Amino acid sequence: MELTLVVLLVIVLALFFDFTNGFHDTANAMATPIATGALKPKTAVLLAAVLNLVGAFLSTEVAKTISGGLINEGDGGVLISPAMIFAGLIGAIVWNLLTWLYGLPSSSSHALFGGLIGAAIVGAGFSAINGGVLLSKVIIPALAAPLTAGIVAFTATKVAYAITRRHDGKKDGRGRFRYAQIASSSLIALAHGTNDAQKTMGVITLTLVAANMQDPDTGPHLWVIISCALAIAIGTYSGGWRIIRTLGAGLTQVKPAQGFAAETSTAATILASTHLGFALSTTQVASGSVIGSGLGRRGSSVRWRTVGRIASGWLFTLPAAGAVGAIAALIAHLGMVGIIIDAVLGLGFILFIFWRSSRNKVDHSNAIPVPDVAESGYAVRIRKSKVKPVKTKTGSMTQLTPVAQSAVRDDVAAKEAEKALRDAEKADAAEAAEKAASDRDASSDVNTGEKR
Repeated sequence: MELTLVVLLVIVLALFFDFTNGFHDTANAMATPIATGALKPKTAVLLAAVLNLVGAFLSTEVAKTISGGLINEGDGGVLISPAMIFAGLIGAIVWNLLTWLYGLPSSSSHALFGGLIGAAIVGAGFSAINGGVLLSKVIIPALAAPLTAGIVAFTATKVAYAITRRHDGKKDGRGRFRYAQIASSSLIALAHGTNDAQKTMGVITLTLVAANMQDPDTGPHLWVIISCALAIAIGTYSGGWRIIRTLGAGLTQVKPAQGFAAETSTAATILASTHLGFALSTTQVASGSVIGSGLGRRGSSVRWRTVGRIASGWLFTLPAAGAVGAIAALIAHLGMVGIIIDAVLGLGFILFIFWRSSRNKVDHSNAIPVPDVAESGYAVRIRKSKVKPVKTKTGSMTQLTPVAQSAVRDDVAAKEAEKALRDAEKADAAEAAEKAASDRDASSDVNTGEKR
């Protein structure tokens, strides 16, 4: 009875982690299209949620890496108990929420691995960890993926600006990359679903195997896939606006062509890693891509202090989550009483974090500066629609941003061109009518002279 209750608690906590993973990583796909005005904030998170849901059903390779590779199996089965997995999840959730509070795009994946590793070491010793899998499918990809994505984004940005450069004084058309951003950011959201939702599937499957409720070396059940897909989709729709602010405006000023290059690089890296079964951090890949694209655009500047903060978060994620997971595991060793203590302490921390975040609320209206939020979505606006200025708290009207100014100039130029075309058509018609009348008069004069 106790084992069944612990397994149920693990499943509930795993799904909550999946929820936090969703809103923690929304920025990976949607920060740049929101920043450039390609999508409205709420439209962006809704699109990301739907595609995360779809992506969760496309592959289970990463889930198998977690459920059948990271934690070793011994003679008596998996060398970690459901109680230890429960403690590991607490470590992952604590780090996830703490970094979210400070708008730090850290890795939800590494928080999960750190929590599980810390709990497993306390529960069964270092022999419980498969060092080869940890090195080849977690640590090496963590080092290589952001660097690879950054290099690809740097190159893609250089190429995008080179092929659109004009020397004849005409518009380069780079603003139209906002349309392409809709597709590239959607691809990231889909890739995120194929990679990150599976990590929770792997944890639940690992729990069922450890409790002898599922055979080892088997993939996740259908109900596990569905529940994890829904949890990450709901979390994604809730926003994660603090991290959207950091990735969308904190690292570098993102332009449409630059954003498209970053998003394409991120999606390609994530999809390749998912195919290979690498439990990759989508946050690290997205951050690396944004930095690479910032370096690739001439005249752009990267805020290295923010980069340093993010890199520090990456460095401390595994050990910090592991330490919390280990402490929770020590408490869980007390038995059912220890698990209840862990649950109460974890719930108290979650409530504190949400209370603390309410004192400095960040949502769709202020994640990106007010004018940008008011004008985002201009690239996909309904024909003939106009941007409505938004009043600030003082009641004054905000100025149009460069994105909107460019769009307004396009509209004015298009209207002037249409008017000039109509005027030219009218002038041609009038000239033709005048010529026809002149021809008729000349013909009439000739006929009159002949009669005489």
